[in-house]
Amino acid sequence: MNYQTNVSSNEETKKQKKSTFKNENDQKPTAAYIGATWGIVIIGLLSYCIGLWNASMELNEKGYYFAILLMGIYAVISLQKAVRDKAENLKVSDMYYGISWVVAIASILLLIIGLRNADLALSEKGFYGISFLLSLFGAITVQKNTRDIDFINTKNKEES
Repeated sequence: MNYQTNVSSNEETKKQKKSTFKNENDQKPTAAYIGATWGIVIIGLLSYCIGLWNASMELNEKGYYFAILLMGIYAVISLQKAVRDKAENLKVSDMYYGISWVVAIASILLLIIGLRNADLALSEKGFYGISFLLSLFGAITVQKNTRDIDFINTKNKEES
């Protein structure tokens, strides 16, 4: 009898923990947070692109930095998706997960190498670095918000 009480008590505790975890993770991002993350992405991308447009670099250099931006944005969105899929126990191949990490890190390293060897003022190098990282951060948060909202909307439809 004592054993059954402990088992049912343990099961209730697990259910309560699961319920608490779900409630904590089921909150939609606020409109202000969603707006802020979109603002961050737009500010980062526009700053970087306007800086490239006005730069006194050759066209091939501008193309290099723009390609790194596109590669980085895609890589961090893909990485965020893979990390989230793993957290939700969805199947993610180890190869895809690894490639996502490699490409995200490679984009940052390629930017660093390019800026290190560029004939730019230190303030310009800092500008490109910060606007690049701002763009990556914004892309990650927008992807996370999109995923959270979709998850909650799907869950609410299933409960209805």
